[in-house]
Amino acid sequence: MKAKNKILGPRLLKKFVDEQRAAGKKIVFTNGCFDILHAGHVSVLEFSRAKGDVLIVGMNSDASVRRLKGPTRPVNTQADRALVLASLESVSAVSIFEEDTPYNLIKLVRPDVLVKGGDYKLSEIVGREFAKKVVRFALLKGRSTTNIIKKVSK
Repeated sequence: MKAKNKILGPRLLKKFVDEQRAAGKKIVFTNGCFDILHAGHVSVLEFSRAKGDVLIVGMNSDASVRRLKGPTRPVNTQADRALVLASLESVSAVSIFEEDTPYNLIKLVRPDVLVKGGDYKLSEIVGREFAKKVVRFALLKGRSTTNIIKKVSK
């Protein structure tokens, strides 16, 4: 499947998830800004995919990233970020959300497994009530978009 065809709005995402679930597939969800894709991102995506059959990635829109990270972010546009994510073998579908959190997207997907970084306490993980299971991922030390930007800006 072409990468661009894996970028789905809410209506098509719901249809995709329903089809996968009807086929007996285990649905996994993770999310993030994915501004400058790095080894930490690849690790969490591969970890997430290994937890099930289908990996749905919720991605913050440009406006959402700006609200969360500041006026100089994102570095890459949401269209570019979504296309790069969708091109990865581990990713089944990408859906962009406008809100500050993926709460509504998680509610729509109702994943079997929700994966979030280990820097979040279980009580802080948004949408956990819609998942059958929540798994935290141990982040790769020193891998972050903010650190990459700082390094390049020196």
